Amino acid sequence: MKKLVVLTGAGISAESGIKTFRDMGGLWEEYDIEEVASPQGWENNMELVLDFYNQRRKQLLECKPNEAHYKLAELEKDYDIQIITQNVDDLHERAGSKNILHLHGELNKSMSTGDSSLVYKMESWDLKKGDLCEKGFQLRPFIVWFGEAVPMMEQAIRITEKADILAVVGTSLNVYPAAGLLNYVKPNIPIFLIDPNDVNCYRKVTIIKEKASTGVTRLAEILISQKY
Repeated sequence: MKKLVVLTGAGISAESGIKTFRDMGGLWEEYDIEEVASPQGWENNMELVLDFYNQRRKQLLECKPNEAHYKLAELEKDYDIQIITQNVDDLHERAGSKNILHLHGELNKSMSTGDSSLVYKMESWDLKKGDLCEKGFQLRPFIVWFGEAVPMMEQAIRITEKADILAVVGTSLNVYPAAGLLNYVKPNIPIFLIDPNDVNCYRKVTIIKEKASTGVTRLAEILISQKY
């Protein structure tokens, strides 16, 4: 069974109603990014940051996986699929995908500010000042903020190096270090890029210029009909 590695970004979740800070009218527009998504913002106003992510969790409860999420899960019947996602939602999991690596953290988890190895599934959708880990440190959102290292990057590189097929869905390839994963794909393997917008890519790719839901369906048709 061939290994299909899928790199997903905000575009796949947008169809489920999850806006990004890059969208016009996006959910981050009333906030300066540094205020809610940086270590400095956390230091300056912990309660603002906690409230921001509490609201994002509540929004996620109202969102459902879309056809792109379900189609990727369905493709596991024919391919050994590993999803590497830049998204912090759990829509891939809820659609039934089994192997998901979250590069930028997970919205429904918290982590210790004093020991980053202590990560917890959220028992409540609200995280408050005074919520502590077992070692007595304040809990924070399990999110990789701007200016922080991406700890799962090395694992993502190892996965990408083993890909027989790579698909990029709903990401502009402008977010680093995630966009740099294309540097680790073996030469001459097929690469598919699904996005309704024009995307500059320095590798030879097959472009499917559609939104994620119809684009992933089209990808599945191509893979199966052409026996990749």
